[in-house]
Amino acid sequence: MATPKIRSTTILAVRRNGQVAMAGDGQCTLGDTVCKGNSRKVRKIYDGKILTGFAGSVADAFTLLDRFEEKIKTYNGDLMRSAVELAKAWRTDRSLQKLEAMLLVADKDHILLISGDGNVIEPEKEAIAIGSGGNFAYSAALAYLDSSDLSAKEIVERSLHIAGSICIYTNENITVETLE
Repeated sequence: MATPKIRSTTILAVRRNGQVAMAGDGQCTLGDTVCKGNSRKVRKIYDGKILTGFAGSVADAFTLLDRFEEKIKTYNGDLMRSAVELAKAWRTDRSLQKLEAMLLVADKDHILLISGDGNVIEPEKEAIAIGSGGNFAYSAALAYLDSSDLSAKEIVERSLHIAGSICIYTNENITVETLE
């Protein structure tokens, strides 16, 4: 019998008026059961100058976060270079190739999605999301960016609440981190 897949998560990052905010929900599910509702999937690293968020297998995500943090230290906080180097390693290092997770990372200048297929994506708009509820949160964020004067923090909070009310793998126990 196959082990049930751990699923969950919505992570959203938004930039507006010099503020960057990243938010994540707290739900983890095992199969069709909620096994934890207060996970913390968004963090600050590098003396509070960089935001990180993950979706996917928790062990895999922590492995990637550790590797990303090593790259950030190696490249003195250069987010873009660190992301590219992690993506390269992810594609070529046999121990990383099977990892099932995605990362969102942000500093005051960039928001990036890093994936295991070698992609480092900077969003066209000032928002990007990952995870099972990512498209719901992303859609809401784009609407708020286009039609409101809300701050980045208010947008990620409201957008995650919308995603949590639609996606069964997303809850409304939200963690928000910001950079000014």
